[in-house]
Amino acid sequence: MSGGVIGRRGLIGGGVVGATGLLLGGCDRVVQAPATRRILFMGEEMQMGLQRALMDRDALAPEYRPEQRSPIFRANGTRDPATPLYEALRAGNFADWRLIVGGLVARPLALSLADLGAMPQRAQITRHDCVEGWSAVGKWQGPRLGDVLRAGGLRDAARFIVFTCADLYGGKPYYESIDLVDAFHPQTILAWALNDRFLPVQNGAPCRLRVERQLGYKHAKYLMRIDAVASLDGIGKGKGGYWEDNVDYDWYAGI
Repeated sequence: MSGGVIGRRGLIGGGVVGATGLLLGGCDRVVQAPATRRILFMGEEMQMGLQRALMDRDALAPEYRPEQRSPIFRANGTRDPATPLYEALRAGNFADWRLIVGGLVARPLALSLADLGAMPQRAQITRHDCVEGWSAVGKWQGPRLGDVLRAGGLRDAARFIVFTCADLYGGKPYYESIDLVDAFHPQTILAWALNDRFLPVQNGAPCRLRVERQLGYKHAKYLMRIDAVASLDGIGKGKGGYWEDNVDYDWYAGI
């Protein structure tokens, strides 16, 4: 399997305009200014009520031409998990890596990179908007998450998809979640390639989520597990993601 050219469209450099005085060094920094926090992270009631009700969640994110891609695609969050397990997988070029698909599925899966590459592929050139205050455009390639979930036989009770990652925060794996609307959106893919090459470590090798209608912290990197669940209760502190649980980021980060 190789990172062949599949997409069309590209990147547009540029930054996300932040609130006055906002300067974030990384997604692992807590926004200190109360006014900034109110602007960036409005309450769950606002996000999950008005925004989700008013937005057309089936709409596509803009896609760009190849020549519009950013010259450098920055890394958000973790740059390298650097755990013994990850280092062992990396040393073997991820030949032994498997993406576990479980939870409320009829047929649990253990997918290799070759398995992901053998599935129908989608390539898209889209813009990544990060709460750090930057954006970049790159070409991503991989199978649609919806196709993977169909292969596993999603059960009727499933309502959310939870992603567990190789990088550790506070000694525990990073985690995120989305609902089924985003999971089956045509632009939500499990990307194994960036700009026609296998993902670099800093960008989430060997596989990351791309959920193009949401902010960057929802795009979980270094994927190890995908679980279909009926509720977010019992996932971390119950808000659906590491940043949501610990820094009050909104669970729904639609853009």
